Amino acid sequence: MSADNQPATLINGQTHLTLAIQRWEMYLEDQGNSIHTIKAFIGDLNLLASYLPPDQKLGTITTRELNNFLEWMVNKRGVPCSPKTLSRRITSLKAFFRWLAQYGAILVDPAEKVVQKSVRSPLPAVMNPEEMQAALEAADRHRHAEKADARYYVLLKLLLDTGIKKGELLTLTTNHIDRDTPSGPILFVRYANPKYRYKERKIDLTEAWLDAFEEYDAQYDLSEKLFPWSPRRLEYLLEDIGKEIGLADQLSFLMCRWTCALTDLTNGVEPNKIRQKLGVSEIQWRELKQKLGRLARMEEYEDENRELDDMVSEEEE
Repeated sequence: MSADNQPATLINGQTHLTLAIQRWEMYLEDQGNSIHTIKAFIGDLNLLASYLPPDQKLGTITTRELNNFLEWMVNKRGVPCSPKTLSRRITSLKAFFRWLAQYGAILVDPAEKVVQKSVRSPLPAVMNPEEMQAALEAADRHRHAEKADARYYVLLKLLLDTGIKKGELLTLTTNHIDRDTPSGPILFVRYANPKYRYKERKIDLTEAWLDAFEEYDAQYDLSEKLFPWSPRRLEYLLEDIGKEIGLADQLSFLMCRWTCALTDLTNGVEPNKIRQKLGVSEIQWRELKQKLGRLARMEEYEDENRELDDMVSEEEE
């Protein structure tokens, strides 16, 4: 679509805000934005329209009014507005008015000087190498106890080696394990829904895990599922290990996933290979990579991986 045909050229400074929002929605759809992105952006702008007078025209909207709107939304509206939501709504304002100015619908962009509120989501809990080793040793003790139970070790070791999610683990069967590939044993992560086929992948398995798995296979009926227990029961197994070693945070599927990714990164695994191993898109990987970089610096891993430090610097610029 040429600039002359952009919806913004059909409106001007005398156009009511509500009509301009409708035109922007058309533009976002034409540009191929996802339905979720469009819904969020239009919802943010409709909230602005509900705050301003109903007959407000585009050319009369000022930076002060936009800042007053944000102040009202955070402190006076009476509805919680998280830092992440505030940041997104500021982004919506800036994108909308920048689009209007770009195509000449308004002469001055009132959102240009609105200060963006950057947000850093909390870092996930991870185990350091010593805690990870202690957890594996605790799990191994269950494996060699008088009443041997290999579940603890097989579950924990698999999560720390592969970084798979809880939902992925719950669908596994023995058919997902291939011991005879030329490069060594692997785990297949598959999805029944074609929509998620891009998440399917092959992940290397270790001989240490396979040794424990043979014991585990002899102890339990795995004819239907690799882990034939409820999600909560599996969570309890992990929690028990965490308590046994005095872990400050609760040992969970998510902690294992992040610990796996951080371990690979600090061991020099190429970042894109970690992304593929975790089964995340390039868009999801951007935020995940930033968090991994921050975690690595907190754990004082910079000297072990200078490439990681460069990567984090590029993301923060």
